[in-house]
Amino acid sequence: MQRTDSPPAELSDRAFTAVCELFERHSGIRLPAQKRAHVVARLGKLAAEAGLPSAEAYVARLILDRDPARIARTVDRLTINETYFFREPAHFDWLAEQLDQWPRSAPPNLWSAACASGEEPYSLAMVLAARLGLDAGWRLLATDLSAEMIEATRRGRYPMDRIDGIPPALLRDWCLRGQGPEHGRLAIARPLRERLQLAQANLAQPLPPAVVGAGPFDIVFLRNVLIYFDPPMRRAVVERVAQQLRPGGWLVVGHAESLQGLDLPLQLLRPSLFRRLV
Repeated sequence: MQRTDSPPAELSDRAFTAVCELFERHSGIRLPAQKRAHVVARLGKLAAEAGLPSAEAYVARLILDRDPARIARTVDRLTINETYFFREPAHFDWLAEQLDQWPRSAPPNLWSAACASGEEPYSLAMVLAARLGLDAGWRLLATDLSAEMIEATRRGRYPMDRIDGIPPALLRDWCLRGQGPEHGRLAIARPLRERLQLAQANLAQPLPPAVVGAGPFDIVFLRNVLIYFDPPMRRAVVERVAQQLRPGGWLVVGHAESLQGLDLPLQLLRPSLFRRLV
């Protein structure tokens, strides 16, 4: 009888260090020690999929083979994708205020730069559609390091227990309750899903043409990802992203994130909100 349980998930300190170093080289993200359980659980699942007896064996194969596809898949799975609809709602209130006075002759161009499974860009899209109209010419690019997260965003399907942060009017207008096999899930309405541009982008590396070609942006949401970079990489990422802002454009970071000491042409307007000067 074929085994269906996952292989043992234990991991030596040496293997944990090796996989964290590999992850940082390819993503720019430093995994802290407190994320060890997350790493071990993800590696255990990867080992099961690869038919290997343990997470330790998977890391050994990963380091020995250096197979680009396996490395990419590992980086994909180890990426931390914590998000939910209308996270840090003050940012969406601020966006709504800006859109209410936005000149209709120049629709805004936005970028959700670490979109995870899509809750942030769909929250942005709901506000844009509510304030400007679905067909008002606004643009919204959503990118993430993980190809799996980009595909999840494309599908736009989420457990019903994720809807708590969505304002009732927007929930009614842009979300559909799943039926039959989709019971217990919600789907983002197709017209809103079709307004998103999606692309994979590693913020720790030069940005791909899909991002550069979509700019310059009026507003970039770069929230709750900078905390995973060390100071030099944090500066490089913010500089790379800020270059895609038009002069006068806004950069929104997470409430727990700071750009202090990075010496970039960004003016702090209020906590977590910056404007490009030149």
